[in-house]
Amino acid sequence: MPGGFLQFDDPQAWRRFIVGLGIDERIPDIVRAKFARAQTLYLLGWVDLDVVKAGELAALIALELATMDRYGGQIPKKGRTFATMLKHMVEVDGLTDAHIPMIVRTGGTAIGFVTGEAKPSLSQRRNGMAHGDPFDGLPVGGLLELVRDLINYAYRDYIANAPAWRMQMLPD
Repeated sequence: MPGGFLQFDDPQAWRRFIVGLGIDERIPDIVRAKFARAQTLYLLGWVDLDVVKAGELAALIALELATMDRYGGQIPKKGRTFATMLKHMVEVDGLTDAHIPMIVRTGGTAIGFVTGEAKPSLSQRRNGMAHGDPFDGLPVGGLLELVRDLINYAYRDYIANAPAWRMQMLPD
């Protein structure tokens, strides 16, 4: 719920929640591995909350890799930044709040944080953590879930056209 807080009474509940935020298994392994690293850091946040901040950076790096993979070839190399690829998701690829399951479920909007109209944008957060102090401030609620939804959106056509052999390799 918007403005609400989830409470976790034990590490197993925290683990179930974080593991449940995984990205689609048909997304390329390199992106899944980077996102899994973010999830691992979030899991370790149960012991030390500062580790969640490192998880946020890892999640945004996974999103940057996903946007580079999906949109990098459509943007001239000279202007290919994380911010421009995120804007491309909205302006060219058609991303709206209605495509973000987290927003559909809880209400609100995320598009301004994707395009840079709302501050700090996702790219500004990534830059601040990567080039400033990665442990500055409190963790951002919902960031891992938002990144998961954006990665799944970026790969939606790839997922829909996943080769049959890839589907056979997925666990039941």
